[in-house]
Amino acid sequence: MKIRLRIPKFTPNQRGGFRQKAGNFNFKKCSGLSTAATIVVLILAGNLFAADVPAEFNAANRLYAEGRFAAAAGTYEKILQSGAVSPALYFNYGNAEFKLGQLGRAIAAYRRAELLAPRDDEVRANLGFVRNQVEGPALRESRWSRIAEWLGVLTLNEWTMLAAGAFWLAFLLFAIRQLRPAWRPRLRGLTFGVVVLTILSCAGLGAAAAVHFSKPTAVVIEPAVTARSGPFAEAQDAFTAHDGAELAVLNQRDHWLQVSDGAGRIGWLPANQVEILPGA
Repeated sequence: MKIRLRIPKFTPNQRGGFRQKAGNFNFKKCSGLSTAATIVVLILAGNLFAADVPAEFNAANRLYAEGRFAAAAGTYEKILQSGAVSPALYFNYGNAEFKLGQLGRAIAAYRRAELLAPRDDEVRANLGFVRNQVEGPALRESRWSRIAEWLGVLTLNEWTMLAAGAFWLAFLLFAIRQLRPAWRPRLRGLTFGVVVLTILSCAGLGAAAAVHFSKPTAVVIEPAVTARSGPFAEAQDAFTAHDGAELAVLNQRDHWLQVSDGAGRIGWLPANQVEILPGA
């Protein structure tokens, strides 16, 4: 079951409605990244959930429907800590955190849902709505951001499967042409088209991987944080960022992150004051 917030009429006092969880929101349990771990090889690591995980998810949804948002968020978070991977889970968790006024945690949850379901209009609408509540300058788009907008039509796993499928189809057609020379004229156009598809999908995969593994983003999850001029508490103040601010991560030293905000200001923050997300 996926909780939907009606963004155009949404106010902090409204309660989001429910919608039955669609089939493409099935849970998976992974020990590592939810997307491809390398450019060439797709590793799908998943196990069936124990019977109590869907029950906990439904229990969290009931808590949300009753207006017990803190309890709902805690239950969603518990499921996430078990290794759950689901756009609906991240989406509902983001809704609960937003109801609690936790803009940063909501944005981080919506962005993780978007990584898993980039074509979900509700996820993108809620993400945009919550971003509009954040105080301070928005993070400026980089070259990767503009590329990612187009590449985000597919997930990194989907790009990988498309490239692999096109490659093996091209391989099969070339094999058939060798085994059945008489079929070559009829297969010429199809083979050319599949080869072009293979090249384009591999290029798309490479670009999507470059975006995904580019410099990450840090989302502030505290009411207000002070970035320092150096990676230590005694350093001078550089700037202040508020809950939900998305900052570009430039460097890391021990438990400190060097970040840049939407105004181009640079400073250092303790890593426990932000949530780190993949680049783009």
